[in-house]
Amino acid sequence: MTGLDLRRTLARSRPRFWLYLAGPALVGLAYAADGTGDLLSAPALALVAYFLVPANVYLYGVNDVYDADVDAENPKKEDKEVRYRGERGVVALVGLTGALGLALAAWLPRAAPWIVGFLALGWAYSAPPRLKTRPPLDSLSNGLYVLPGIAAYAALAGSIPPLLAVLGGWLWTMAMHTFSAIPDIDPDRRAGIDTTATVLGARRALAYCGACWLLAAVAFALLDPRAGLLFGVYPVLALALNLADVDLSRAYWWFPALNTAVGALFACAGLWGVLRG
Repeated sequence: MTGLDLRRTLARSRPRFWLYLAGPALVGLAYAADGTGDLLSAPALALVAYFLVPANVYLYGVNDVYDADVDAENPKKEDKEVRYRGERGVVALVGLTGALGLALAAWLPRAAPWIVGFLALGWAYSAPPRLKTRPPLDSLSNGLYVLPGIAAYAALAGSIPPLLAVLGGWLWTMAMHTFSAIPDIDPDRRAGIDTTATVLGARRALAYCGACWLLAAVAFALLDPRAGLLFGVYPVLALALNLADVDLSRAYWWFPALNTAVGALFACAGLWGVLRG
């Protein structure tokens, strides 16, 4: 693989969003670990490594291959992302990274259902049945971003996280998905693609995101009020964006930094518990 191909592959995997998969895995490990030894165990390191890069290559590779026609109208592919142009190597990488995920599932049977669930939803979102074009399933299926966290937690603890945490995380991802689709409303409509965002329109889609984020904050607050306050940043921000009439296509690019900061604080709280223990 040439340097140019490697750069395009990394760009295709959306480096800005790597932590959207690896972050939940880190959070799951932080809250499941009984000690620092668990955090440095082979299963923990393998899960973080897989969900940091290969899983992103798989997820966004499937998306790019099946969205080639739609992306021809998408301005994000001009500067922020890479447009798929029929490269055969992309299909091979999708197959390779998918197989790597299945191998990881076979090695970690307690995490296997959630790893396989991630691979299945990641495929079904963009490939037939193309859940991304079937609102509200496009939003609901985005809970796939929670599955790395459940997998990591299960690998160490042997059980799933508290259901309120799973619900809060799932609602958060539903909101984040629709928010990320708002900048794509015009190109999606021109391409004849239906999403929750195209159905609702920009302002009502933002209200939907705010409602999902609010419910997520409530779910986390029932577990720990501090977590509720942390995730309460999102509905407040959604309201502020609406009142200030901010260009949502520009605001969308603020969220990787915000999500990284919130996720880091959430993970550090779990790690603090491990260190104290």
